[in-house]
Amino acid sequence: MSPLISVKTLASLQENPLLRILDATALLPGETSNPDDAFQKAHIPGSLRFNIDYFSDPESTQPHTAPSAARFGRLFGDLGITRATHVIFYDQGNIASACRGWWLARLFGHEQVSVLDGGLPAWLRDNQPVEQGTPEKPASRPYTCHTHFSRLKGLGDMLDTVVQGLNPILDARSAARFYGQVPEPRPGLASGHMPGAINLPYKNLLAENGEFLPADRARNVFLEAGLPADKPAITTCGSGMTAAVLSVGLALAGFDEGALYDGSWAEWGATPDAPVTKGV
Repeated sequence: MSPLISVKTLASLQENPLLRILDATALLPGETSNPDDAFQKAHIPGSLRFNIDYFSDPESTQPHTAPSAARFGRLFGDLGITRATHVIFYDQGNIASACRGWWLARLFGHEQVSVLDGGLPAWLRDNQPVEQGTPEKPASRPYTCHTHFSRLKGLGDMLDTVVQGLNPILDARSAARFYGQVPEPRPGLASGHMPGAINLPYKNLLAENGEFLPADRARNVFLEAGLPADKPAITTCGSGMTAAVLSVGLALAGFDEGALYDGSWAEWGATPDAPVTKGV
């Protein structure tokens, strides 16, 4: 099943009582808008806000780290979601936010989950309606997570992977950041990349309009970057957001969706003994 859903398909399903549409918009470095205000001004009818900061570990020192299963299940259930709900994630334009929502849901075992291809901009381009204001809060439902720990990697996993070459590592950051040609946007981090990692900027998987490339073209992008077709990849980026775009892309292109390194460079680049490579 494709991880994506088109605007036309979503519009045709809006009356489905087992559907829940979530605006997962969160800011990437350099973005300055207010996602909550923007949601109030225009959102897909029937949608709710999925605040990635809430769906994170409040005790972690890293940005928006995945929460515990108990926290995720409680917050997901508060949105009226059950395991039978088809959850659609979208965002207001950076695509990474919706993909992060998709990855979190997949991590905790929710299989009926999709990303709206192109997000709110694609919805508006198709002249679909929007609503304003605060949506009515649904009744909370019990939600039990079935966590897939294989979809999550931590620092220790990554140190082993780098040393032993266990899995290909796909880094979604720009080439300039990957090769250490520019400083990281977060202060105090080393510049460069993990030894052996493959640079695949997440925007390489997107068309100019912000929608994903067709599945066959996305597959070629991965293969041309050097991804082996027979080994599950680990995706990484600055803080676990744009890495999720690669995770969705892997599923779209027919690869094993692999795992995501949640700490990403925010953790690796701040770890004194973590090896770092610069240059090509």
